[in-house]
Amino acid sequence: MIPSDLTLGERLFVALQRVLPQHALSALMYRLTRWTWRPFKNILINGFVAQFRVDMGQAAERDPTAYPSFNAFFTRALRPDARPLAPAPALLCPADGAMSRCGTIQRGSLIQAKGHSFTARDLLGGDAATAARFEGGAFATIYLSPRDYHRVHMPLGGTLTAMRHIPGRLFSVNAVTARAVPGLFARNERVVCLFETDVGPLALILVGAIFVGSMETVWAGQVTPAPRGAAPKNTPETQVRLERGAEMGRFNMGSTVILLLPPGVLTWDPALKPGSPLRMGQALGNLAGTK
Repeated sequence: MIPSDLTLGERLFVALQRVLPQHALSALMYRLTRWTWRPFKNILINGFVAQFRVDMGQAAERDPTAYPSFNAFFTRALRPDARPLAPAPALLCPADGAMSRCGTIQRGSLIQAKGHSFTARDLLGGDAATAARFEGGAFATIYLSPRDYHRVHMPLGGTLTAMRHIPGRLFSVNAVTARAVPGLFARNERVVCLFETDVGPLALILVGAIFVGSMETVWAGQVTPAPRGAAPKNTPETQVRLERGAEMGRFNMGSTVILLLPPGVLTWDPALKPGSPLRMGQALGNLAGTK
């Protein structure tokens, strides 16, 4: 049920998403953002920079028109000094964005928005055994806006144990939709990445959204959409170890990252609250048992 306190425009926005061909629109956006015809891609990029006030001074390549496509611009690398890492024992923020929610996983549930929650088991694709390892632990949901840096980094060092692509819907993940669509993050398409770390299991979940149906990891490349006829990509046969602050994946367009940690290992920064602006590499809190 759509909350009664939403405006008429917000209610229509949410209702429209339920009937739109979400994956078809995402596929169209995928093609448009990879078009390399210079006049077209330059209009897209320059218009985007102006509309969202993108700070190109932080980019490794500062000239917006130097990127071969809109997607190359959107997933641009930053200067090496643009995102300094908070010193250990801090848990690093994995992405630029805003804090949607953070807190404790209680009775298997994570808070989505006022009046809405979803379960860790559903988020992880029905994996009850893995969800149980996070019971009583910490979670954070980070929303990436269009203007943000769209690469995702490791909040602490870890070894990959599993990767799962979970098909689903592609609702918007903004605050309005989070308030109106029950179980939003466990309904949308997502890529679940599980790691073992010095403090136990770590989950990083890349959640897709409308126009954002393409996600990548550094070990598997583009996970979704999979090339036509290709088998789903799963955990690689060779061991993948990523150090603290290393890039682990990216969104081709923006979306949401959810991280999960086991109980008793994290003390949150008390200043964090819903809507807090975040930058990759800043401290979300302090970890016990790390160096």
